[in-house]
Amino acid sequence: IVVNNISVSGQALSRRPANGSFEIAPPPHISPVERITRDIQGVRDDRKGIQGLFEVDEVAMIACPDLMRVYQNGLVDLDQVHGVMEAMVSLCENSFPGPAYRMAVLDAPPVKMGKNDDQAVPPEEQKPQYVAQWLSAFNRRSMFGALYYPWIQVANPRNGGRPILVPPCGHMMGIWCRTDESRGVFKAPANETPRGVLGLAYETNMREQELLNPLGINCIRNFANYNRGYKVWGARTLVEPDNIQWRYISVRRLLSYIEKSIEIGTQWVVFEPNDMDLWERVKRTVGSFLERLWREGALFGGSAAEAFYVKCDGELNTPDTMMMGRLYVEIGVCPVRPAEFVIFRISQWAPNQ
Repeated sequence: IVVNNISVSGQALSRRPANGSFEIAPPPHISPVERITRDIQGVRDDRKGIQGLFEVDEVAMIACPDLMRVYQNGLVDLDQVHGVMEAMVSLCENSFPGPAYRMAVLDAPPVKMGKNDDQAVPPEEQKPQYVAQWLSAFNRRSMFGALYYPWIQVANPRNGGRPILVPPCGHMMGIWCRTDESRGVFKAPANETPRGVLGLAYETNMREQELLNPLGINCIRNFANYNRGYKVWGARTLVEPDNIQWRYISVRRLLSYIEKSIEIGTQWVVFEPNDMDLWERVKRTVGSFLERLWREGALFGGSAAEAFYVKCDGELNTPDTMMMGRLYVEIGVCPVRPAEFVIFRISQWAPNQ
């Protein structure tokens, strides 16, 4: 720091620091800044922040990795972190008009929950039981959210490639997109390698995996002992643990993809005469789309009839509904689900038995 005398009189400054070298350091404690979380959440009408995404149809997944950084630096507290996460999940649940098709990719805050307060900890000290305790305190369940742990170590391009720990949500979104492109949205984004990872903040073992996975906490694990490197080893949503129907990310995203695709692909129906001919054309359009998904392996069944059905008839479209200008189509699908547990049956027997 160079101190110059900028007084009009040219006299020495009365509060001039003494000669010497001085180190600039942040204060020992910075109070949480409410404006940060307010700006992140934003305003829908102004199309800013998370709320502004209501007006952008193309957004299919959202994350906020910098939220963990400002929490780590003490600029926001845990309640504010929860507020932003709540806004992200609520956005994904309420995409009206139209079907809800977005998902929030969340990070576990590096925090140790206490009886009366919480204590931020470095990511490398964030143990699996801390994550489980935090999720219980957060107490927000949704089929439109997914949570990943632990933080990952990557090269920092702004600091000569030195290792730095970052939240995993950005890498996970990349894996989701890569899996969509290479296999399809119906493939679980798990057993995949996150690229550019140098290490993990905490390496979970099988026992810890068995603690976190049923809670909906998706682990990233190191399988170096099996020559497999780092793998995403979880594919669950944040839905309630006993909700089997919406347990898996791939199932939720496949149904969202089907709903959104049919919504867009049937826009030609609007203002067409609502008669039996229209009903048949709608069934053909939707049926061909679902049959293609079945042939690609997205739907389960030995035949198309076992994999899905499309109903659009006079039972659904009564004279009363037709008078209101409405067309109803009922669609049922049987999505494939990840083979999360592979069970082998092994037996031994003596010769001649």
